[in-house]
Amino acid sequence: MISGKFAITLHILTLLSKFPDDYLSSDFIAGSMNVHPVLVRKEIANLKKNHIVESKEGKNGGTRLLKSASKITLDAIFKMTFDTVTLGFSKNEPNPDCPVGKQINKNLEHLYDDINQTISLQLNEITLEDFSNKF
Repeated sequence: MISGKFAITLHILTLLSKFPDDYLSSDFIAGSMNVHPVLVRKEIANLKKNHIVESKEGKNGGTRLLKSASKITLDAIFKMTFDTVTLGFSKNEPNPDCPVGKQINKNLEHLYDDINQTISLQLNEITLEDFSNKF
């Protein structure tokens, strides 16, 4: 399902791209987003796992980009936050004797596959640097 996770991750990475030589604290990032720093640290952990950022602890600690913003596509960021977009399926098992019910989930899966391919193609054309330059 769709959530705000992509927007949160993109906000974090956009901030980091604006200060490429600095380690930004989770408190600073959280202040920009108006969220709790724990939420920021959770997303930073995912970015570290995907080798996009590095962190250091201590008084001057924080997080910074490991890669140039020009080398990170929004598609790569999207795929770090979601496997795919799914707009949902019925909570109940559809009636297998109904001409629509017996095929609805299969047809929704095809629709979602097409949506994901379109999203991936579009986001692959935009780098973090391109997005960051809008600010």
